[in-house]
Amino acid sequence: MATATLLLLLVLCCSLAPAALSVLPQPPVRCDRSGRCVLSNAYGAWSSDREDCPVAAVAYPASERDVVAAVARASAGGLQVKAVSGFAHTIPKLACPGGGLSDNGTLLISTARYAGVEVDVAARTVTAEAGAPLRAVIDAAEASGLSLPASPYWEGVSIGGAISTGSHGSSWWGRGGAVHDHVVGLTLVVPAGADHGWARVVPLKKGDALFPAALVSLGLLGVISKVTLSLEPRFKRSITYDYRDDSTFQDDFVDHAARHEFADITWYPSQHKAVYRMDDRAPLDATGDGVNDFIGFQSTAIAVSAGIRALETSLEKSRNVEGKCAMAKSEIAAKRLIGNGLRNSEHALLFTGYPVVGFQGKMQTSGSCAHSPAYNLLAACAWDPRHKGLFFYESTAVFSPARFRSFVLDVKRLRDIVGVDNMCGVDVYNGFLVRFVKKSEALLGQPEDSVVVDFNYYRASDPSSARLDQDVWEEVEQMAFVKHGARPHWAKNRMVAFRGVQGKYPGWTRFAEAKRQLDPRRLFDSPWSDEVMGEELGGVGGDDGCALDGQCVCSEDRHCSPAQGYYCGSGRVYTEARVCRYSASSSHLNV
Repeated sequence: MATATLLLLLVLCCSLAPAALSVLPQPPVRCDRSGRCVLSNAYGAWSSDREDCPVAAVAYPASERDVVAAVARASAGGLQVKAVSGFAHTIPKLACPGGGLSDNGTLLISTARYAGVEVDVAARTVTAEAGAPLRAVIDAAEASGLSLPASPYWEGVSIGGAISTGSHGSSWWGRGGAVHDHVVGLTLVVPAGADHGWARVVPLKKGDALFPAALVSLGLLGVISKVTLSLEPRFKRSITYDYRDDSTFQDDFVDHAARHEFADITWYPSQHKAVYRMDDRAPLDATGDGVNDFIGFQSTAIAVSAGIRALETSLEKSRNVEGKCAMAKSEIAAKRLIGNGLRNSEHALLFTGYPVVGFQGKMQTSGSCAHSPAYNLLAACAWDPRHKGLFFYESTAVFSPARFRSFVLDVKRLRDIVGVDNMCGVDVYNGFLVRFVKKSEALLGQPEDSVVVDFNYYRASDPSSARLDQDVWEEVEQMAFVKHGARPHWAKNRMVAFRGVQGKYPGWTRFAEAKRQLDPRRLFDSPWSDEVMGEELGGVGGDDGCALDGQCVCSEDRHCSPAQGYYCGSGRVYTEARVCRYSASSSHLNV
């Protein structure tokens, strides 16, 4: 109880303190005096390994002409090439041209300086250059009396990155919650032959044959240059969080999504709680100037995030599940007390009650730690790797509604077997965040109205270290992606989640054909995409310890860590799962 009270006070102090000094995230591309450059993501680690990505050269285009010149340079020289923005929050190694194996023959194109935004009020559209921050796009629209109706919850992304990875908010209404489904036109820069100057510009609009392939392209077709999104007249939203028992969660999520335009649900399995976000449009004259400043995306005092990480690591090493549950309870209590970061006024420090009403541009997405001063101590995004703060896996599974219901029931059965204390690891973070994404015309978008589930859980600093309740979260992961056939979010997940991904997207063959047409020499391929498009990705077995970091599914004890007491065994509910479970003796694992 003392641990939970202390953590609650720490979280509240950081959330309520006055503005002062903060540390902005480091740029993803860093070069030393010798000219050697490396790319890393915002978490300091990729899903495939913990290494940075060395690159031979980096181009910083400031115009479309510059983008064409950079792609032509790669095309003429036969270089492996990738684009990255000024953010780099993808967990898979999407943006690394050589996969980190070598910097020989590689070129990285950073769009950090290619970030213009232009609103066409009459057409109700906004055209953004690829590197434009999502926040800049939203603010430009709102300043013109218009709103972008869908965007991800985290604003620390570029518009090009959001489109190419399928980023989304939550809605089954209208065009849906995915950003790419609001795109009406975009421009690609792709390789060409010498007779075309080694690169060419390909403008695409809704109705063009290649448009569905380009909407979610994973950076495999070329460099996105510009994106045009449809807008709506500016509107307000009203948000209320309703905390309920989770006993009927598996039966009422569809109704909840049908009743509320921007609905989501956060499920805390260890607490038997489901938090329903009742989120709808409000009249423009509705009273309220509210702001969504989600607690997890605010700047956190560096000492606090490092302290919480140190505490969780200590609890992991001592196998203290009670302590993990105390952390989970304090996190949930803090979020409930301060409205999950909602504020009733833009200038207010405190949440004073529901509903919170505000303009779309301030209510849909947040991420103040990525761009603004923070609080009374030196602060930063809680996961900033420079400060040894939070470090976690993020698994995101995309289900058909019927399969999601079965998944929830399976997780509840697993909870009944292992006990609630062994389910607290996910609730230390954000529980299971359940969102809704509509069927898309994008070939690598969702082929049906879908339920998207995000869950974060502890990641050891050393990839060879086993984790507390490792078997529980491996079984949940395999239940999602194997038993219930969930599709992985392209910008998240451990490598094992991408196993068999080609068969989960009916448009895969058409996408592959578009790639052959636009990038016939495969200059935009990488070891990561080769693995995902190959047949053996994430198979059973591999190197010693490969299952600990999600590089494989175990088939032998050596894929786990017998030296730490972790052996390969069967799942408890999904018995076909193969998981790394702690045991004093390997003979007990299949019981």
